[in-house]
Amino acid sequence: MRLVRTLIERDPTCAEPALPRRLRELYDGDLQFRKPPARRPLVIGNFVSTLDGVVSYKIKGRASGSTISGSDPADRFIMGLLRASADAVMVGARSVHDVNPNDLWIPEYTYPAAKRLYTEYRVNVMHKAEYPLVVVVSGSGRLELGRAIFRTPGVRTLVVTTSAGRDELTRAGAAKLRSVQIQTVDASRGFIAPLVMLRLLYLHFGVRMLLHEGGPTLFGQFLAAEAVDELFLTLAPQIAGRKADTNRPGPVQAVEFTPTRAPWFQLLSVKQKAEHLYLRYQHTKGRSTRRK
Repeated sequence: MRLVRTLIERDPTCAEPALPRRLRELYDGDLQFRKPPARRPLVIGNFVSTLDGVVSYKIKGRASGSTISGSDPADRFIMGLLRASADAVMVGARSVHDVNPNDLWIPEYTYPAAKRLYTEYRVNVMHKAEYPLVVVVSGSGRLELGRAIFRTPGVRTLVVTTSAGRDELTRAGAAKLRSVQIQTVDASRGFIAPLVMLRLLYLHFGVRMLLHEGGPTLFGQFLAAEAVDELFLTLAPQIAGRKADTNRPGPVQAVEFTPTRAPWFQLLSVKQKAEHLYLRYQHTKGRSTRRK
């Protein structure tokens, strides 16, 4: 039984199947990734968006992606599959605070029915640890350390922060949490540079594939640094709308590009279930904007 139906598949990879048979059946195809660029991980973004480009309602208790997708099972399965494929999952502090305190950024949390399949794929096929490293980015270090992501045995969480953020976390007792590690990096430009984080993860934590789950400001910084290689985007069949004074972000926030600098992406695959579409894009070097 498949969860989605493949409409377009342009992945040129000709290697042996990467996914075990049962996961290939559910995904209606294989899932393979390129080798990482030199000295940094391959970076894969994953978002769910309304038809008008909203990724979060920014309403307390309804700010997560499941509100946008309608808790669509196929979207949640694909999210779990991407987490199962990655060495690490990155998320910004604001996104952590927007979701339920019990949320975990591990494969089976989004789609529990595939827990065994995800684990067998990671451990026996990918030869990875049972769970990906969770990377929380917080310049200020102001995190709610009572959340499950900081206190679940077996789930390693790395907090990337500034020296001021490290001091804040230390005062809050983060050093006493066995599954939490704090890594301080420079933020002299007012934010933690994406390429600095990527080199850190590559050299010191062995990360070769990073799944980026936002939020939109952090993801925008990675796009601006030309550090996003692929994008998975679920298109949900609803319209959220915006008012002038409403904060309902799209996948990218707080950065903008000129026509000559805007990132372009090549469509790799389109999958479908009922009214939902599941899109996969690969970053390209650009495209001419000249019109004939």
